[in-house]
Order: sequence, then C-alpha cells, then structure tokens
Amino acid sequence: MKQASRLSLAAIALVGLSLSGCQIVASPLAGGIYNETKYGFNATDEAGAGREGKACATSILGWVATGDASIQAAKAAGGITKVASVDHSAKNIVGVFGEWCTIVRGN
Repeated sequence: MKQASRLSLAAIALVGLSLSGCQIVASPLAGGIYNETKYGFNATDEAGAGREGKACATSILGWVATGDASIQAAKAAGGITKVASVDHSAKNIVGVFGEWCTIVRGN
C-alpha cells in the first residue's frame, strides 16, 4: 500500500511539473531542464554602440524574485544616454533558478 501511495504522489508531482513547464523566466525557446538564451528585442536608428549596460533580476523556485532588469537600470549600468539596441537574455535551471537580463547598447 505504501508503494502505491508513493507512486501516486510521484505521478501527481510529474503532472504538476509538466503543466507548469518549469520555465520561470520568459524565453523564446523552452528548455525544461536548462535554458540559457540571448535574443534581440529592439533596435533604434541611433548610430554606433560604444557602450553596453546590463541589468538583471533573478527568481528562485518561482517563489522569490528580486532585481531590476529595466532598460533604465541597464542604461545607468553602462552610462548610456542614447540607446542603439535593447536585447534580453534568459537563464532557467530546472525551474529552481531563473535569471532575466536586459542588455542595452548605445552611447
């Protein structure tokens, strides 16, 4: 009887994880176990990109999230006043740790 209970609990956990997707940060690609991607978001007609600024936020278990991944924070980190492009990167490790970053290039 105990083995049946354990099996039922394991099945419920597996279904729950499958439905949640274990993806606690947005990404254009899904990687249930591991995901580390960078992708383009937006570009302006501002010429040149001599500087780069990066701002990140993290999530643990999808329960606790901290950080400032805004464009303004990335601009401040790189000392940028004129934005040439905005990109993002996402990292997800088994739904336990997630990181979302905004990368701004400009002058």
